[in-house]
Amino acid sequence: MLRFGPGTGPVVVVALPLFEEANRTRAFAVTILRALADRGIAGILPDLPGQGESLLPTHEATLAGLSEAFAAAVSSLGRSAYSLAIRSGTLLDGSALVVARYHLSPATGADLRRELIRARQASARESGEPFDPASIDTATDPVELAGNRIAPQLLTELATATPATTAVRTVRLETEARPADAKIAGSPLWRRAEPDNDADFAARIAADIADWVATCEG
Repeated sequence: MLRFGPGTGPVVVVALPLFEEANRTRAFAVTILRALADRGIAGILPDLPGQGESLLPTHEATLAGLSEAFAAAVSSLGRSAYSLAIRSGTLLDGSALVVARYHLSPATGADLRRELIRARQASARESGEPFDPASIDTATDPVELAGNRIAPQLLTELATATPATTAVRTVRLETEARPADAKIAGSPLWRRAEPDNDADFAARIAADIADWVATCEG
């Protein structure tokens, strides 16, 4: 894991989105954690199973395993912890023993599943390769979607997975129509074709998180 900020006091633990969106938002998450460290708030970015430097292949990862690993990372800290979950990362922090959860543009498992299938369909149209979305529900071997080999169990779990609803502050982009506790101007980096960053957006999110943590601690 990457660690930032002081060794005492509250700590913010990041749950990146699943699959390619994790690569697109990693630098953004690090920028947020650095900004929080400048404000005296610690931050942690763990590599969960199948992500980053994890030795587990992506196609062996399950939603349950990812959630358990995130909870274990939080428990290992032994201090007051808060989660910062981005997009489908909000599916991972429900069982973690955190004071509260900060959800940025949360997505359901069904949302993510549809996006993966659409990307696979678009790729099939370009290549002329046949693809039947119904085959996903009967697959017994890892399925390749949007450049990732994904376990059938994970795809099944995604169909009904939803973000936690207790002790949650939900923040979305100003351009998002769905309800939120606050809407902040920024770039949907998870939609970019390549990994990118938005320092101003990260600074605004860090400021909001710092105020939120101070309120919770108070």
